[in-house]
Amino acid sequence: MTKTLKAAVIALALAGTSVIGVTTTAHAVDAVVTFDPGTVQYGYTDGYWTKTHEFRSWEKPEHVDVYRKVPDAQYHDWAHTRDSDQGWIEKK
Repeated sequence: MTKTLKAAVIALALAGTSVIGVTTTAHAVDAVVTFDPGTVQYGYTDGYWTKTHEFRSWEKPEHVDVYRKVPDAQYHDWAHTRDSDQGWIEKK
């Protein structure tokens, strides 16, 4: 891994971003998969709404923990399907 890539990984980790290293066996290439909690509008036990109004499932359990530690995170301890609006809260 180059020094620049290592520095980027460390910077993301310190910024509260969950970084997971992945190696593909076909080409033996190192790749970095990141979760950016800044894209989350509302979090639920079964996934989250992005700020662009897309619902996504949590890819890793640690992503929930990363998001919940973000200041002012809006995490709800129930499935998004509980509410008639599917958990998307329209601001008035």
